[in-house]
Amino acid sequence: MEFRNLGQLEEAASSGQQELARIGIALLFILGILIYTNLRIGDLEGGYLLVVAAMIGGYMALNIGANDVANNMGPAVGSKAITLLGALALAAIFEALGALVAGGNVVSTIKNGIINPEFIQDSTTFIWLMMAALLAGALWLNVATYLGAPVSTTHSIVGGVLGAGVAAGGFGVANWGQMGAIVASWVISPALGGVIAAGTLYFIKRSMLYEEDKLGAARRYVPVLIAIMAWAFVTYLLLKGTKNIIKLDFMTALLAGLAAAAALYFALLPLVGRAARKMENTRESVNKLFTVPLIFAAALLSFAHGANDVANAIGPLAAINDAIVNHGIVQKASIPLWVMMVGALGIAIGLLLYGPKLIKTVGNEITELDKTRAFCIALAAAITVIVASQLGLPVSSTHIAVGAVFGVGFLREYLKVNYASQLHLILDEHAGLEREKLQKFLNNFEKASVEDMKQMLKQAKKHKEDVPLTKEERKRLKHVYREELVKRASIKKIVAAWVITVPVSALLAALLYFMIRGMLLP
Repeated sequence: MEFRNLGQLEEAASSGQQELARIGIALLFILGILIYTNLRIGDLEGGYLLVVAAMIGGYMALNIGANDVANNMGPAVGSKAITLLGALALAAIFEALGALVAGGNVVSTIKNGIINPEFIQDSTTFIWLMMAALLAGALWLNVATYLGAPVSTTHSIVGGVLGAGVAAGGFGVANWGQMGAIVASWVISPALGGVIAAGTLYFIKRSMLYEEDKLGAARRYVPVLIAIMAWAFVTYLLLKGTKNIIKLDFMTALLAGLAAAAALYFALLPLVGRAARKMENTRESVNKLFTVPLIFAAALLSFAHGANDVANAIGPLAAINDAIVNHGIVQKASIPLWVMMVGALGIAIGLLLYGPKLIKTVGNEITELDKTRAFCIALAAAITVIVASQLGLPVSSTHIAVGAVFGVGFLREYLKVNYASQLHLILDEHAGLEREKLQKFLNNFEKASVEDMKQMLKQAKKHKEDVPLTKEERKRLKHVYREELVKRASIKKIVAAWVITVPVSALLAALLYFMIRGMLLP
């Protein structure tokens, strides 16, 4: 690499030192796991396998923190509702709390029923299989994080279990029907999240942002929207985030969420009213009203994520621990506290060390976000998980959140094109009039926001003689509206990473299984 001045050299050196520091901290965490598990195993038969598995589990937890947590915090940071440092601290706390408080005492040893354990010959083969699956999932997440692609940690470990399972027991070991449902979720998850986020944003625009009295409308609708969010999140947490503490059926959770939403609505009415009276009647003022709810939403999403997705790191580790201690294969494995701590601390440390890269990808590099758009994304994430779980669809929180970001961006593009079409139809009548009269209009039009374009459209109707439009100028106008509000390069990169996650993890796991078996066979 060529450095043209001393500043570039110093910057590169500083960046290299920071990267080495991050790698050093990650290695210290894994070294700590090595020392602790060595002291713990004593003379346990096969204890060395547990030591290796614990280190791999810690590595997997680091990668979950680095990649998956960005989905919860990215929109909040991208909209500037919270700083990057604040988001990292908030997410680390709530991810760890979710894992430790609500992560559960038992975990399924075969993730999502991907393979049939009856096809596995013995506990030793099972241990090798789980180690290969865990390492494959972690390696793929590491690569995806390096490339800046948010992928599903669940799909990563599912692919790992599938590949290692097929390597250990043949193609008959796999539950291909379940795999078909997971493949379908690649489309269902982002589509459902995108539709709900776009629909919510469209409602906010039509009911508040396009109104003359924006704050008057906000006083009516913001408490309603926050109450809906509370309903969704309380229901979500009762069904998913705290299911290992208290088990409730769907209707009970829904009614509990409704009660919380009703209480919050009546508490918010005077608070939102007082806050709105101190603000100017602008779009930015409406945005500010969503700041605190958005931060709460990000924290609650992190808690639920920690409770659910910690199993992707510690599930295989708990299964290996159970197989070594009890010399057998079980459908459900108990989770010792030390195993849970590996998952919780690993996720928090991985987030702090490498989370900023993916947070910036989700928050800034797909489409421009403000607080109302980010609120819609958080709300869509909670509602989509609830709907999908009741329909029995295996969905990915990553796909839902990123799909919601895409949905918000594509709605913005649609609204621009839609306003453009109306403007073209009206101004077509004026083709052939003097170009000079149109120039001022076009200059302002090119810089206008969607809301300003609506006002310009009204003015064009009233003053047709001042806004002539030729065929050439109409083409220029169409070109202005073709601005991409969703970055196509980001879409291609992320979708490609989603599609290859399961196959790549499966292939890696199969290769690692044969490698581990080859090294450990007498």
